[in-house]
Amino acid sequence: MTDIRDDHVKVHFRLEVDEAGWPPASVESLWAVDLGGGTVRVDNTPWFVRGVASDDIIRIDVDEDGVRWAGETVRASENCTIRLIVLRDGGSAAARRTVLETFHRLGTTGEGIEQFRMVALDVPPDADLPRIRKLLEHGEAKGWWHWEEGCVTAAWKSIASGETFPRGRCPGR
Repeated sequence: MTDIRDDHVKVHFRLEVDEAGWPPASVESLWAVDLGGGTVRVDNTPWFVRGVASDDIIRIDVDEDGVRWAGETVRASENCTIRLIVLRDGGSAAARRTVLETFHRLGTTGEGIEQFRMVALDVPPDADLPRIRKLLEHGEAKGWWHWEEGCVTAAWKSIASGETFPRGRCPGR
């Protein structure tokens, strides 16, 4: 997401906190574009929400206080959400920036957050999925980061299973 416009709204997602206290909040708020008719298009990359990616169309419920709560996914985008906890250099700002720049060259966007030494990546279907996956695995093996799949597509899953799809063709989730 690059800029907030008048059609942007905050949508709240309830999170299940585990016994270790992760994620560190019970609600995450994401920017979304109000499409009308009780639906929104997610317009930023989730830090903690699972199963949601940028550009997904989500049904919302508005409570008596006017707060928008996420419901079911109406249409999944073909984007993936990948999250990393950067270990290299203690997860410094420079280390997070290097991670973002490295993955950006492979077609992703994303942002970092200092508090948790995290980077959240938005991986569009035309990104170099095999190279991204290989780099994620390599960096984890080297101790540079830990990573997780916050939301992935069939094309992403096929990389692990050895299937391939033509570049730019990404079957839905």
